[in-house]
Amino acid sequence: MSEHKPRRRTQSSWDPPTVVYQPDGQVADPAAVRKALLRNAPEAKAKQEGPKPEGSEAAEAAGAADPKDAPREPGDRGPDEGAPLVSPAIHDDLTVRMPGKSGMQDDPTVHVPGKAARSRDFQDDPTRLAPIRTPPTSNIPPPRSDHDDDEERSPQGLQETVQWILKKHGSKLWWLHTAYALGLGAFVVSYAQKGFERARWLAVSVGVAWLVVVLFFRLFGSGARQDFSTAWRSARLRFLVMTYVLKNLYQGMLFFLLPFYWKSASFEVSNRWFVVLLGACALLATLDLVFDRVLMRWKFLASIFYGVTLFACLNLVIPALLPNTRTLYTLMSAAAIAVLGFTMLHLPLGALRSPGGVALLLTALVGGTGLAYATRRAIPPVPMYLSNAAVGPLTLPDGRLAMEVKALHESVIEKLLAVTDVVVPGGKGDRLHHVWRLNGVEIYRAPEETSVVQGPEATVRLQSSLSGRKLPPRLVGHWAVDVETEDGQLVGRVSFDVKE
Repeated sequence: MSEHKPRRRTQSSWDPPTVVYQPDGQVADPAAVRKALLRNAPEAKAKQEGPKPEGSEAAEAAGAADPKDAPREPGDRGPDEGAPLVSPAIHDDLTVRMPGKSGMQDDPTVHVPGKAARSRDFQDDPTRLAPIRTPPTSNIPPPRSDHDDDEERSPQGLQETVQWILKKHGSKLWWLHTAYALGLGAFVVSYAQKGFERARWLAVSVGVAWLVVVLFFRLFGSGARQDFSTAWRSARLRFLVMTYVLKNLYQGMLFFLLPFYWKSASFEVSNRWFVVLLGACALLATLDLVFDRVLMRWKFLASIFYGVTLFACLNLVIPALLPNTRTLYTLMSAAAIAVLGFTMLHLPLGALRSPGGVALLLTALVGGTGLAYATRRAIPPVPMYLSNAAVGPLTLPDGRLAMEVKALHESVIEKLLAVTDVVVPGGKGDRLHHVWRLNGVEIYRAPEETSVVQGPEATVRLQSSLSGRKLPPRLVGHWAVDVETEDGQLVGRVSFDVKE
């Protein structure tokens, strides 16, 4: 009967892996771990069993003659046996010595997780895994992204250099373009001073601007539909090209209009606010980021902006194309065309075939022209303006004042004279009046038939006076002489004070 030898359990596939990390955070080679365990096995076994009794070494030497009967080391295995087993004593010692890599010889100590004392523990729970130590993070560099690589990598070639500059300094370049637009506006203002007849070209600009606005919103839509953060490059390019064309058209028109409205406005009365509105529109046309991302994003805002610009342009274009036109007719015509342009941006042409669409358009026209008539006093009567205006006690033979006063005492007042020169580059289509006011109350109105005198060419000189019974009983206060059209639009004002 053969002697039965207990079969040693080999390592199976369900045995949990033992992961060993070196001090630099790298996973150790399993073969190196096995050799280190086998090399340290006698030392660990000696620690566990304690000192050996005398004579034991001789007995071990005698029994070692037969290789089969010789005691085996924990890491040894026979030809018909599986993977070597390590004694529990080795696993109980969590630190073993391993040869480190180059540069790591100072601290070759690594940590090995302990193994269960009984194999039955693993059989009871085959899903159990050995704890894995997290490698130290101090020596691990942070993850790098493609964006960091793109920033550190130097651009190659002209195209990549331009793209890199646009990507890194895009916003700064837009603000630089804003400065360029302001410089262009200053040039247009100086160009406008050279002649009123150049205003005819505004008709071409407003027509092209209307076509571009219509095409723009039909291509890109309004509001949330203009989301170009995920749009393809060609769509963004068309968007930028069209907005750039619109900005240049608006800048040319608005900066051309400003000097004419500035000269026609009187900043002591309400028509100064229309000039402020045009100035704000001109400034907005130079702010690329605001114009692109706010104004042209919403169709309603863009159509209001276009309507105001169109109305202001037509007030100047109509007298240039049709001289000697009455300012009220110019005002009403400009309002009607501006309302028509605004409505057609929102109302399709097919809607005009229905009675409802026609009624809506007529209602908008009536409302727009009525609003323009009601606010006519707040709109300067371009292109007319005052070139000279003063008040004094005496006049020269040529009709000019011998003395211009801004303040005088009531005791010296026997007669007050006002002389104003009105420049009419668009022809004389209105009758003008002198209106004398004391503290805002009308005292006297002098019609043109009794106050017009000979003046310079293309200028209407008005002269009126207050004396005798025309003078009020109390003269102290703030006086003003207004030059108005027959429809009540203010051309200019001269003011003075009378003191006690």
